[in-house]
Amino acid sequence: MDDTLIARAHALAEESFLAGSGPGGQNANKVATEVQLRVNVYKLRLPPPVFARLRQIAGSKLTAGGDLLITAKEHRTQEANRAEAREKLAQLLEDAHRTPKKRARTRLNRVGKVQRLKAKKARGEVKANRGKVSRNDW
Repeated sequence: MDDTLIARAHALAEESFLAGSGPGGQNANKVATEVQLRVNVYKLRLPPPVFARLRQIAGSKLTAGGDLLITAKEHRTQEANRAEAREKLAQLLEDAHRTPKKRARTRLNRVGKVQRLKAKKARGEVKANRGKVSRNDW
């Protein structure tokens, strides 16, 4: 993956700062340190397979309008949270560009197949013998 895509994503990103939610100390509810990064993925012009993987990876972070929402609120400063949000965006894009390895099909030899079928047959007999006892069996 090239760095120009990440640089373009960072240039397209819109940042907004929010006040922290939930319990906190004297600083949490007064200072807007939480960063929300919003990037429209349609403007990135990703190839279709990469876009499909990004949509799968992003999950609920991707809105119906194509905006990718990333929030960062771990740190006490805006700068640290901004850097973390940009790092999350870069990581998402890198993961989407990474093609998954093809799964190699396993091949079963004749002996293994016979053993498996024999075990299935034995298990089926055990289950068949669990039925209700009829009067004719007495």
